[in-house]
Amino acid sequence: MSNISILIIEDEGIVAHDISRRLKKLSYDVAGIKHFGEDAINFLSIHKPDLILCDIRLEGEKDGIDVAEYVYQNDKTPLIFVTAMSDRKTLERAKKTLPYGYIVKPFDNHDLLTAIELALYKNSVELEKLAITQDKINQITTSPMSEREFEMLTDIISGLTNSQIAEKRHIAVPTVKYHISKLLEKMSASNRAEALHKIIKVLTKALLFITVLAKEVFHL
Repeated sequence: MSNISILIIEDEGIVAHDISRRLKKLSYDVAGIKHFGEDAINFLSIHKPDLILCDIRLEGEKDGIDVAEYVYQNDKTPLIFVTAMSDRKTLERAKKTLPYGYIVKPFDNHDLLTAIELALYKNSVELEKLAITQDKINQITTSPMSEREFEMLTDIISGLTNSQIAEKRHIAVPTVKYHISKLLEKMSASNRAEALHKIIKVLTKALLFITVLAKEVFHL
């Protein structure tokens, strides 16, 4: 079986099991089948599948767009809407959740495979964009940081104190303070908070790029 787990959210039992059969045939794992939006949200509050296939129209108080909004606000798991043609007002609501794609019913295995693989690829690109790398941080430093300084930075981001960093890296606290002072100097930051603020700005720019990319790819 594949390591990729997919949650199916579909209120029509026959359709849900047909999608499950197709996914298994394509060598994906089925994380579960949920027929109601409320049940799907409860499931997602505990479990984290790699991808979600969600019908827009669901029975109950919460439809597929409500589920997508929950996902977008919480863990941003890649979500693909599986739907019949919907009215423009519904589609406008759906687009605001920035889904990773749409599959229009009826669809074949090729449509399903293409949508899933594109969504997974797009998600991997996003994670790479949002990852804090040494090269990315060097964009906002006055000179390239050393490997040790980058280690200090990752520890700072994790919220470790100087003593905890020293214990983790098996070095003395004064050595930690020295590397951090050099790091802050290169980042033109007077303290840790200012350094973290600069990093957040870098990530915000990456997230803005991703949002624009999503709109271009899916014509949102």
